[in-house]
Amino acid sequence: MSDVRERIARARSVVVKIGSSALTDLHEGLDRNRLDRLADALEARMRAGSDVIVVSSGAIGAGIAPLGLKRRPTDLATKQAAASVGQLALAHAWGTSFHRYGRTVGQVLLTADDISNRAHHANAQRTLDRLRSLGAVAVVNENDTVATTEIRFGDNDRLAALVAHLAGADALFLLSDVDGLYDGDPRRVGADGRRARLIPEVHGPEDLDGVIAGSGGALGTGGMASKLAAARLSADAGVPVLLAAADQAPQALADASVGTVFAARDERLSARRFWVRHAADARGQLVLDDGAVAAVARRRRSLLAAGIVGVNGRFYGGDVVELVDLTGAVRARGVVAYDSDDIALAVGRSTRDLPSELRRPVIHADDLVAT
Repeated sequence: MSDVRERIARARSVVVKIGSSALTDLHEGLDRNRLDRLADALEARMRAGSDVIVVSSGAIGAGIAPLGLKRRPTDLATKQAAASVGQLALAHAWGTSFHRYGRTVGQVLLTADDISNRAHHANAQRTLDRLRSLGAVAVVNENDTVATTEIRFGDNDRLAALVAHLAGADALFLLSDVDGLYDGDPRRVGADGRRARLIPEVHGPEDLDGVIAGSGGALGTGGMASKLAAARLSADAGVPVLLAAADQAPQALADASVGTVFAARDERLSARRFWVRHAADARGQLVLDDGAVAAVARRRRSLLAAGIVGVNGRFYGGDVVELVDLTGAVRARGVVAYDSDDIALAVGRSTRDLPSELRRPVIHADDLVAT
């Protein structure tokens, strides 16, 4: 067994994301038998000594059949209506299933604002920690009944990666209808007669050369592209990932011997730096000259006004902004010390030419994260 798989197999705190297709059927709604089998595998992991947080998709899918809908809705109002029905059914189903083992389930509904807002972020973290300390199983889902396009995570794969960091998890499992990462579509034979190859381990970008990732299916919003993005986000935060099929859950959760694993970076990002890089919404942009880009992105120096050539958007001191080069490419993110109006007055000026109240770095090195 590789070191990555062993680390995942022995992880004491894990987040397990379960996709819509593993729990729901377009015509029948929730599949209680499949959900029970997943709960059995999760229970076995908990009895082996791990804390488990479940990120469960399926709320909208669970509401489709009861509302008499023929397909997954595409308009926001119908999605929210389906979610309001499905979330109730999904929470009840998880509660009933874990009740067989005498376990209590707590539902945690999050929006992107709960992660991007530092105060809400801390509240969500405390809730998850307290549920675990009380012996309850936290079942997390995006709050689809109130989330709008502007405040969505995009998919539950990204939500799971953010929750894994939020909860300080040691490993993340992404379980859906695919049994791993392939270098092509495993359902098709290529023009050269070759079938797609399973990639067992990903240690860096070089292992993803030639990989083509597609979008989600009829019941979900994810797909391989979202799973790959979530796995890379989680690994970047220091949390290794196992991507496998939901029907492989017993093996995946027992010994991590199936699917594709993603190795984590050696050094875990601090909570603040992770929030700046991945969780916080950027409120604007600062355009930097080449010298400033080299200083902040490669040498991790503080950003001074002299290296700024433009200000985009309206923001305030304490907001997170993107730092872009002259081509518009995002090179870093950081927490600004001043309002956008003050920075606009200081653009391109050396520190000694600024009034005393504007002589601090625009963004301190401790509040900068290269992208």
